[in-house]
Amino acid sequence: MNFDQCCEYLANKPEATLSFPFDPDVYVYKVCNKMFALISPTGMTSPSNPNKVSQMNLKCDPFHAQELRDVFPAIIAGYHMNKKHWNTLILDGSLPASEITRLIDHSYALITHKLTRAQKAPLELKYGQEALYKGLQPFQ
Repeated sequence: MNFDQCCEYLANKPEATLSFPFDPDVYVYKVCNKMFALISPTGMTSPSNPNKVSQMNLKCDPFHAQELRDVFPAIIAGYHMNKKHWNTLILDGSLPASEITRLIDHSYALITHKLTRAQKAPLELKYGQEALYKGLQPFQ
């Protein structure tokens, strides 16, 4: 997946909002004012591409985050984030699209799962639990 495809997938998550609190080139996606993704069209260099490539930060279960870093060279500890809970995906074409969408779903589900009952209830009624929490399985 490239930058535009990731942005489209992120924007289509239920009640996702886009903001630019840091820089015009840093896209922040939130649900209920809680960040679940940060993506930049010109991030960092990668081993397979010396030019700057897009990168995306996603929240992740800490145990699974380390597993992913061990398996995929394009997944590193969260750049400028809590490295225990966030990963950076280098979008250099080496990660399968299915893995990227799975990790976006996981990040989104971790955030929505921790919302207050008052915040969750209308989302669950409108979209259903499957749409909100499918990324939690099998981690929680």
